[in-house]
Order: sequence, then C-alpha cells, then structure tokens
Amino acid sequence: MATRNHHAAAAAQQPANRGAAVLAGKQKAAAPAAGRRRALGDIGNVGTVNDVLDGKIKLPEGINRPITRSFGAQLLKNAALANKNAVAPTKPVAARAVPKPARKAPAKPAPRPEQAPKIATSSDENSKPSEGAAGSSNSAKKNPRKKVVCTLTTVLTARSKVACGLTEKPKELIEDIDKLDGDDQLAMVDYVEDIYKFYKAAQHESRPSDYMGNQLEVNPKMRAILTDWMVEVHGRFELMPETLYLTMYIVDRYLSLQPVPRRELQLVGIAAMLIACKYEEIWAPEVNDFISISDDAFSRQQILIMEKTILNNMEWNLTLPTPYHFLVRFAKAAGSGGDKQLNHMILFFGELALMDYRMVSICPSTVAASAVYAARCTLRKSPLWTDTLKHHTGLHEQQLMEGAKILLSSHAAAPEEKLKTIYQKYASEQFGCVALHPPSASPGLV
Repeated sequence: MATRNHHAAAAAQQPANRGAAVLAGKQKAAAPAAGRRRALGDIGNVGTVNDVLDGKIKLPEGINRPITRSFGAQLLKNAALANKNAVAPTKPVAARAVPKPARKAPAKPAPRPEQAPKIATSSDENSKPSEGAAGSSNSAKKNPRKKVVCTLTTVLTARSKVACGLTEKPKELIEDIDKLDGDDQLAMVDYVEDIYKFYKAAQHESRPSDYMGNQLEVNPKMRAILTDWMVEVHGRFELMPETLYLTMYIVDRYLSLQPVPRRELQLVGIAAMLIACKYEEIWAPEVNDFISISDDAFSRQQILIMEKTILNNMEWNLTLPTPYHFLVRFAKAAGSGGDKQLNHMILFFGELALMDYRMVSICPSTVAASAVYAARCTLRKSPLWTDTLKHHTGLHEQQLMEGAKILLSSHAAAPEEKLKTIYQKYASEQFGCVALHPPSASPGLV
C-alpha cells in the first residue's frame, strides 16, 4: 500500500519537474546567444528561403561582399536547393538594384556549383573561360582589336574586281524622264530608248565633211550669211524646227559632194528648204513662194533643176538624225519640261550652232549636248552636267568643252555681229528674251 502511494506521488511530481527542465534548457540555450555570435549553418553561408523575399536577396550575417549577377544567381540556386518546396523568383536581380554595403575586408568567394546558371553580362569580369568553345569563339568575333589579315587571295580578288570594273561604287541617280508620258502614244515610251540608240549609230553615216577646202568661191562667212537668211525665211513661213535643221544638213551635205559657184549658193539654199518642207511639213510652201521671197532671183525651172540635182547627189537619203532630234531628248533629260527659259536657251544655242561652220564636222548628238551644256552654263544651273544627262547623252562633261566654248563665244559676240536674225529672234518675248541673258565667260563657270 505504501509502495503504491509512493509511485503515485512520483508520477504526480514528474510533469512539473519535466516542465521545469525544459524551461531551464531554453534559458541555457538563450544565454549563449545573447553573449556570443550564432554559429554558421555551413561553410557556404547558405541562406534559407526566408532570406529571399519579393525577388530580393537578404544577405546572411557575415557577408559583406558586393552582389554581382553571378553571385546573386548562386544565392538564389542555393536557397532553392535548401528548400525544394519553395518557388525561386523568375526574375534575375540586377546588380544596381541592391545597395552596395561598405566594403571592409575582401571575403572569400563561395564555391561555385558544378552546373551554375549562365547569365549573359556585358562586363568582362563575369565571363568565364570554362563556358566552352562557342563562348570563346563569340568573344573572339566581338573583339574589335582583332587584326585583319590581308592574304594573297583577298589581294588578287580585289585586283580582279577593279580590273573588271566591279568595284563598289555609289549608284548613279538617273531620273526616269519618260514616267509622265506613259499615256501619250506619240511619246512612244516603249520604244524611245531603242529609237535613240539607233539614232546614235546612224548619225555617223552620210555626214558632211570639212568641205571648205574644195570650195573655190564659198567660204565660212558666205555660209553664215546664207544660214542667217534661211533662218529668216523659216520664220516668215512659220515652219517646223525640224525643217530648218534638215535644210542646213542638206546644204552642208551637198557642198561636201559638189563645188558650188557663189551665184548659186542661194539657189542651193532655196532648193534645200523646198526638199525639207516636202519631207517634214504637212502644208509645204510652193515653188512660187520661194521665188517671191527671193525677189525673183531664180526662176521656177532653176529651182526644180537644183532640187533634182541635190537629191541625185545625196542618193535620196534624207532619213537621218539631225541635231534637233537629240536636242529634244537631251533638253528633256535636262529638266526643261517645267523650265521654259532653259528650253528656249537650248534652242537658241542649237540655232547658233547652225551658223558656225566649225560645228559642221561634229556629230549631231555632240552638238546637241554642247548646246544643253552651254545653256546650263549661261543660266548657272548646278550641277552643270547631271548623271541623267550623262546617261542619255553618253557623253562626259570634258567631251563637251570644245563645242560649248564655240557656242558661248558666239553668244558673247552676237550683239555686235551684223548677222542678228537668231539673236533678235530669241531676244523677243515669244522666246523669253533668253538671248539678252548675260553670256557665260567660259564653260563650267557657275
């Protein structure tokens, strides 16, 4: 009985003693914490999931090193490994988002796991040489200091391209001068390039030669007098410009083939204009009109005989390009469609070219291009010779200097010359008074 009571008393006192022991143990555990620093969890100072809050890293105690991108990634991965049930933040932490603590002493970096996450950074200190051959090759490509080796193959290839004209040059700005004429059937946009390619090839056939050496009674001054009179007759009859240019071609071509007495030079001009009118005009002047305008200097029979003689000597070959054919095309390439003053100036220099015997032996396309160049010089257009003009004329600026100098000198001397028909014609309001424009001193001067 006494034994049972003794056990019951011991059992009743046991919970009280156990609670006191637990309380005493907690006090003993708290006492060292208050006096001493807590022991580290492991050698890597790994934080727990609680250290990662809202995508930011809370540094464990004792870590004073700055957090770079790679070090931040290590802390995030170690925290995820510590507690697999936690969800790691999906957004990497930028180095600039964490305030940089005061750096007291350099801390030993933590060991990197075997498979550390690769974080692309622009700084060189975060790049690892162990990232593989691909990473090293990419860094080599991005290295601006890499020396370019000039091999024999590259040298020979470059020389071959230069020899073949395949060097990289800026594309020339060539304007499509026919883009507004697509609906105009008379413009023949589909064939105009082929037509002028044929003109450039055909202009060398049946050209007048330097015939003054074979003419005993005719000189350049007499030819200029005849041309001045023919321009006046052309204006009286109100003929087409094509008729005037074809007339002068017929005169020069016939004088290249046959010597002509002085008294018949005007007769040659009348017969040549009669032929050109029949070829170009819809309503051609009659023979009596030419007899009347020449003050009955020649009879009807004389005019008809000379007409037949000229056609037989020229073998009836009248279909060929004159300077006017090229003037129309080149003026369009020069942008005269919206510039009437430039268009009148080009025609003015074109007719001055008919007056000067020195322009006879020059190809019609070159004469027309020289007239366009002289007109742009006089009006001080810039640039004087564009890529579009170079493309359509096929001529460079230096190839036009000779003809342009002749035309500009003729313009400068025109006010003082006795033969002023062309000058007075283009000094009128009908042609914009372009002849009154101050002449250019020399080609290329703007």
